[in-house]
Amino acid sequence: MQTPLKNAWIYLENGIFFQAKTFGADITSVGELVFNTSLTGYQEITTDPSYAGQFVCFTMPEIGIVGTNPQDMESRGVFAKGILCRHYNENYSNFRASESLSALLKRHNAMGICEIDTRFLTKTLRKSGAMMMVASTEITDKEALKEILQNSPRIEEINYIKEVSTKAPYQHTNGNFDFSLMDYSTPKTQRKILAIDFGIKRSILNQLVNAGFSVEVIPHSFNAQELIARFTKGDFDGIFLSNGPGDPQVLTQEIAKIKALIEAKIPLFAICLGHQLLSLAQGYPTYKLKFGHHGGNHPVKNLRTNKIEITVQNHNYSVPESIVEIAEVTHRNLFDGTIEGVRYKNALICSFQHHPEASPGPLESTMLFKEFATLLKQA
Repeated sequence: MQTPLKNAWIYLENGIFFQAKTFGADITSVGELVFNTSLTGYQEITTDPSYAGQFVCFTMPEIGIVGTNPQDMESRGVFAKGILCRHYNENYSNFRASESLSALLKRHNAMGICEIDTRFLTKTLRKSGAMMMVASTEITDKEALKEILQNSPRIEEINYIKEVSTKAPYQHTNGNFDFSLMDYSTPKTQRKILAIDFGIKRSILNQLVNAGFSVEVIPHSFNAQELIARFTKGDFDGIFLSNGPGDPQVLTQEIAKIKALIEAKIPLFAICLGHQLLSLAQGYPTYKLKFGHHGGNHPVKNLRTNKIEITVQNHNYSVPESIVEIAEVTHRNLFDGTIEGVRYKNALICSFQHHPEASPGPLESTMLFKEFATLLKQA
């Protein structure tokens, strides 16, 4: 039998105030509320560093059924402020599970909120856009919560990269998880790539290894001139710019260093935040979408093949249409027509807004990793 849940109180910046139940940490927390339409993979979503500073509202009504396990962790912890769901299942059932979602959230001081109308919240976000919220298991007064929210910085004012990025370089050698052996594969590698960690997902690193790369992960605080010197000596073949949280325009130091890498003619491959940083580094400002793209069912058209790929999305920002001045648009989102992929005209640079590593989600875009490996061989 599931243990009785405690109460929690939530205040949204549009004035909505309601009471719910909690199964995570007993704290007061402020963050940006977004919704995610994925039907599976709540652990991968919850541990994705790109959600740092955000509360994730799941449209899937039943959460917690399969528990959690070490293999499905996308990072070293939970960086999201918390999750919201219609119904939470403490009594999980899965042969791979080692603990409940509640235990994972509590261990990483993140909130779990349930017994709420997630359909109403999703419709509110679609109409009004992503918004800031405060949730508490300690404070019951609406006006007190409102004051906390008004006095807290907004997500676009905070640099979360310092929190989520690795502190020291390391080698990543694992490929995809082999369920028949209950272990990670170790494919042979042919080219070396440096992965700059702005909040990188482990599944992305696994796909880079699968594509034939030897992968060295380095912190966001890299020295551009040192990397350029290493590339000149032939120490590596290309650089990967990872996904990550927050507003890319806050990362002024990282943008300046990426600009130096571009000028040095180093081959670059980027996903999500890295895709946006490449645009900013070349003078094309990003803009914020109304409620962002978060889910595993977004149709994207590959303009080179005219095929439709169902993709994983997790971003609030997009690159501008003016990027066509320096890049060919290779992919477009069929929901709203926004740019999903580009290949730069005068450099060996490919970048994509969606997540081809598919964790969780469909596998239809995973070939992008091998396409970049092929481009490096031809360079």
